[in-house]
Amino acid sequence: MLISAADLVVAADQINEKHLPCHMTFADKVILFNRNLEYTGPALPDGIRIMNPFKEFAQTMEIADAFYHKYYNDNNTRHLILGINPGRFGGGLTGIPFTDPKRLVSECHIDYKGKPTHEPSSVFVYDMINAFGGPDAFYKKFYINSLFPLGFTKVEANGKEKNYNYYDSKELISAVTESIVENISKQIALGVKTDVCFCFGTGKNEQFLSRINQEYHFFKKIVALEHPRFIMQYKTLSKQVYIDKYLEAFTNCE
Repeated sequence: MLISAADLVVAADQINEKHLPCHMTFADKVILFNRNLEYTGPALPDGIRIMNPFKEFAQTMEIADAFYHKYYNDNNTRHLILGINPGRFGGGLTGIPFTDPKRLVSECHIDYKGKPTHEPSSVFVYDMINAFGGPDAFYKKFYINSLFPLGFTKVEANGKEKNYNYYDSKELISAVTESIVENISKQIALGVKTDVCFCFGTGKNEQFLSRINQEYHFFKKIVALEHPRFIMQYKTLSKQVYIDKYLEAFTNCE
């Protein structure tokens, strides 16, 4: 049973206080979190814009509703996996982190209306998920999102738009740090375990997450894994080695 519109209105006010109705499932809480995602921090650097798939594409909330009620419609606690921020051709379209339209259809069996775009990170993640035992087994134990759940894009001099990361400039990091801290707190309130948090990215993403974790004590331990994009771009021939590394890390936390 889906959460009612009235409950969503009531809970929207409560999520900021980390108090959610006890009858809400994990799925309901994630959908509420996504529905209320909005950047209200300082102005971003020139040429950088926020990408919010839940407001830019009519079908995204419908896709997310189907996905989270398929895999998260329970009250289980899960381990949190944090990426950087969504890309244009994966979560930036589907609203589901590391799930591009192709994988949404072929692996999750959820319909997508539009061009079936391809994101290399999504390919690796679903190869790993299938090695783990498939989406049902994986999503029962893990919840994937990002330090900054909305995406960024930058307009180049030629007018083309490209993906941008929150740590790509000091000005952007400064602008969004408070928002990142707030969003991590809200994601913990969804019902995730705080003994271990997994970080996709062993460079700047890990460094930033470790720094704010030292200050706010969100998690007892952070385990960083090479980012799926890095693996697919530079280590494709060793992909199985990294899949095995992921599986070992995820199995050890159970």
